[in-house]
Order: sequence, then C-alpha cells, then structure tokens
Amino acid sequence: MNVLRRNDYGPLTRPGEDRPPTLSVSVVIPAHGHQDKLDITLASLAAQTYPAALLEVVVVDDGTEPALRLPEIRPETTRIVKPLDGGWASAHATNSGVAQSDGDVVLRLDADMLAFDDHIASQLRWHHAADYLAVMGHKRFVDYRTGDLDPVDVFEAVRAGKAASLYDRAEPQWVEQIIEATGGLRDADHRAFRVLVGASFSVHRSMFEAAGGMDADVLLGSDTIFGYRLHQAGALFVPDDDSSAWHLGPRQIASRGDLAKAYRRPQIANRVPEVDLKRPRANRSWDTPLADIVIPAGEGTESCVDAILTGTVHDLRVTVTGERPEPLTGRHAPLDDPAFAARLLQEAYRGEARVRFADKAEPDARVPYRIDVPAAAEPGPDAVAALIGYANEHRLGRLELALPQGTVTLERTAAAARATRLGTTIDEVWGAERVETGPLADAFAPSAPGDAAGGRDGGLGGTLRRAVLRGLGR
Repeated sequence: MNVLRRNDYGPLTRPGEDRPPTLSVSVVIPAHGHQDKLDITLASLAAQTYPAALLEVVVVDDGTEPALRLPEIRPETTRIVKPLDGGWASAHATNSGVAQSDGDVVLRLDADMLAFDDHIASQLRWHHAADYLAVMGHKRFVDYRTGDLDPVDVFEAVRAGKAASLYDRAEPQWVEQIIEATGGLRDADHRAFRVLVGASFSVHRSMFEAAGGMDADVLLGSDTIFGYRLHQAGALFVPDDDSSAWHLGPRQIASRGDLAKAYRRPQIANRVPEVDLKRPRANRSWDTPLADIVIPAGEGTESCVDAILTGTVHDLRVTVTGERPEPLTGRHAPLDDPAFAARLLQEAYRGEARVRFADKAEPDARVPYRIDVPAAAEPGPDAVAALIGYANEHRLGRLELALPQGTVTLERTAAAARATRLGTTIDEVWGAERVETGPLADAFAPSAPGDAAGGRDGGLGGTLRRAVLRGLGR
C-alpha cells in the first residue's frame, strides 16, 4: 500500500500506458432532459481507449418527460436506470447510479460532456496506483447550440484522437489557478477538496462508500460538499490534466449566478467548516462545528468548559465525558446524592446547545478537528484558535501540547481516517508534533493580573496571533 503524506502525491508511481488496466469502472451520469447532449456524451464514451470489457455506463434519468432513450452510438454496456425512491436532483441521482452499478471505480460525469478519447483511461491510471485518491478530470466550457454536433462525427473525432479540434481552446477555469498556485494541489493540504467542483471526477467505490456518498439534501453545490466528505474520509486529491473534455454550454452558475451563489452559501456553510468564503465570520453555531472539544468530568470541568465557550472560536461543540447519573425519581435527599457533582454539572449546561454529555466521546466524521482537553486546564480566549492555527501552519495531523495539568491533544479527522484505512499512524500520513513550551503553551496559561479579558491580543502575542490567522486561512 502506498502511504502518502497530506496531499502530496508526488512520490506515487503512476502506471504507464503500457501496463494493461485491471480495474473496472462505472461511469455514472445523472441526466434530466437534453437528449441531444446526452447523445454526444455517450458517443464520446463509445470511443474511449479504456477496455470496453472493463467499462459500464449508467445513465440515471432523473424524471425526464418523455423519458430519455439510449442512442445508437454508445458504449457496449450502457443502460438507463431510474433514481431510487426518496429523492431527486443530481446528488440523489448519483447515489442511485452508484447503488445500481458494480465497477471497482466510480467515475461521475455530467450529461453534457464530450470526453476526449483517453479521458477515462487517464483517470484510471491513478486509481491503479492507490485506492484512496479522488481524481479530478480536466474540462473547458464551450459555446454549444443544439445541432452543432453530430454524434457520428463526435465518435469519429474522438476515436481518431482529435476531440480537441472540435472547439477552439477555451479560457481556463478558476480551479486551475488554485491548482497551479499549490503545485498541482500537492501543497494544498487540508483545503485541496475545494477544487472538486463539477464532473468529471472519480474515486474507488470503497472511498465513495467511506465518504457516505453525496449529500442528497443539497440540490445545488453537492459536489463541493462531497469533496469535503472525501477529505474527511482520508482521500488525497489529484488533478488529472493529461486528458480533457468539452463541457457543452456555460456553467450553471453563469446564467443565474447571484441566485445560485445565494442558494449554495448557507448549504455549504452548514456542512463545510473551512471554506472560508462560504462560512461567515460570525459568532454563530453551524450544523457542522469546526471542532469537537472533549473534556472529562472532574474537578475544574465547569471552569474549563466556560473558558472554551467564551473563547474567540464560537463554532465548536463541547462533549463532557464520564458516567452519567440515572434520573432520580420519588422522594430523595438531594444533598446526599452520590452523583451530586455530576448532576449539578449537567444542570449547569442544560440550556447550552453547544455542550453535551456522554459516557465517552464518539467520533464525528463530519468535524475537522477533535481536541481533548484536561479538565484542570486553563484555556485562554485564543486557545482553540491557536491549536488549530498551529496544526495547519505546521501541517500536522496530530498535535500534543504538554501542560502541567495534563496533555491537550488535537487530532485531524482526515488524517486519522487515512491512517486507519492504510493501517498506519497519523504521523506517517500527515505528521505529528509534541509541544511543551512557547507561545502555544502560553495560550493555555492563566491571564496576567488585570488582563482578564485577554487584552488587545486576547492573551496571545501579535506574532502568534498572525500565525493563528494564517493557519485558520483568514
């Protein structure tokens, strides 16, 4: 098994074109209307260089009236299926297509894409090298009107390796700027998932399932959320620009951009903590918190929890762990209750939505960071921000901070997921560090006299605060 660190796929040996492929692939195409574009898409897929015996195409007709039909020019194994009960739109249709297919790799393709002849083969070469990659196919948007292309001509051009000649080269996409600025995403680390927008992209079926599939509750913008889910499941993101495709027509967001962005913004913000332009910087709780803070019940717990809740990172969830007392019934002596302290602690936070109690903290795959804090710790206002900022600035999957009161531990969910998948340690897949002194430890030191509010820097020096903000991506 290839063990890769962070999002650096550089050490990966990608099989050459001379190595016969062995993985089967299911190309899943959600479709609604536009039979003419679907005919062109299927014609381009019929001319792929990837072995036909390893290729199946599943078109999910998402309620077209009259129903979509299979054209004459199509891959040998192509079928149209209906969505599963209980939903509609692209994400649900994709999940439905995956459930009704059986390829080793799932390649999601839009129904208005003209794929170059090696589009599938180029992506699949990556998947033959490692089974936890999310490979993003290259594409360019072109002007298209019904009747511009004939499926027969498309098939012949693609089969001859001349798909690029069908249109003049279009302008680069915005994601290409990010890819270029991050060394092909190799330096993108925990935010590489941002560029998984639009189809095509491909993942091993096991990775699709580990991510929980696509979020069918989101009608627009579900690809970004799926990218985040893949990241949380331990995926490594690879842009494949060895081949390309023509997207027939403009981006959906181009025609009704303001409304489309307005719809996407809260949908993504509630589900993806670290897409900073989508999640407003407000003291507000979101459905997916930035961090899970775990604090054991004991002496000092209430002070520690209060310090966390009043810190500069509002977007978090606190889990107080320890045996929970059974509800009291009937007449009893409350002051002699053996679970007196535990019951008072629960009552103290009965109205605080960000605090919950559990026998033990269960991992939440949606949340980027889990931070374990000793009950006796004394976190300053910027303590959580400092931990996350330091972990991101230093590219760490695990960060331990040794304090006199015990050890604070930050664990990156994505790193833990990849380590588990590969049967190795977080240090191997992302990096780990133990800190005992310095500004980060100072963030957990009591405020100086007369500085109860943390002063202008909130208890942190200006240098550390700037590092924190860089690490948080602000």
